[in-house]
Amino acid sequence: MTPADVAAKVLSAGEERARAPLATMFPLAVLAGAFIAIAAQLAMVALTGTEGLGYGLRQVLAGGVFSVGLVLVVVAGAELFTGDNLLVIAAAAGRLSIGRLLRTWAVVLAGNAVGAVGLAVLVALSHPAEPVRATVIAVATAKVALPFGVAFVRGILCNVLVCLAVWCATACEGTGEKVLVIVGPIAAFVACGFEHSVANFYLLPLAAMLGGLDLAGAARNLVAVTAGNVVGGGGLVALTYWWIYLRGQKVG
Repeated sequence: MTPADVAAKVLSAGEERARAPLATMFPLAVLAGAFIAIAAQLAMVALTGTEGLGYGLRQVLAGGVFSVGLVLVVVAGAELFTGDNLLVIAAAAGRLSIGRLLRTWAVVLAGNAVGAVGLAVLVALSHPAEPVRATVIAVATAKVALPFGVAFVRGILCNVLVCLAVWCATACEGTGEKVLVIVGPIAAFVACGFEHSVANFYLLPLAAMLGGLDLAGAARNLVAVTAGNVVGGGGLVALTYWWIYLRGQKVG
């Protein structure tokens, strides 16, 4: 597929997803939240006890295993808020109303939060190993300490890479190809320390349940990162490709 073909396919697929019934969209969003939560927990395990590798290698390792989350979303099928920021391309093309776009985002984000927090409750009840518990609390504490502006910018950078991973996977036909193109961008955003809203909907509540957390700081982080994710995915990826390939064109 040419890049222009991918842009048209992302537009059509996004329009179709946004028109899915609530009874389909919300459960798929819950699944995506759980998938990302599983990946985030796996990343916490990867960071535990690997201090001897050094900061850089530990971050790359955590990023590599975290890519499991988007692989599950794309291959198994689920609705992820950060990926659905690409629906902006359908809105820009006049194929999706702003109201429908915002409704879709609200439903999907709510479902993602339910899936992520639900898995956090289950993991907390499973009494994770003490070293992993300490890692979760340390990572979450560092997140809530970020100034609003820093968390916002890290959210932008994160979702540029997440949406590029989804964009590239859209160009692939086979499952193996999809996995290969997803791993790189996802590993990159985690390794660089960027911020993903749905992952934080898991890690921050989990840390609060395991040992306590600044709830005001957690709320500030989630607002900043979610807004940054929208700007990164919807603005810097979706609108950019709409302008390049679809502006002024009648698609479909």
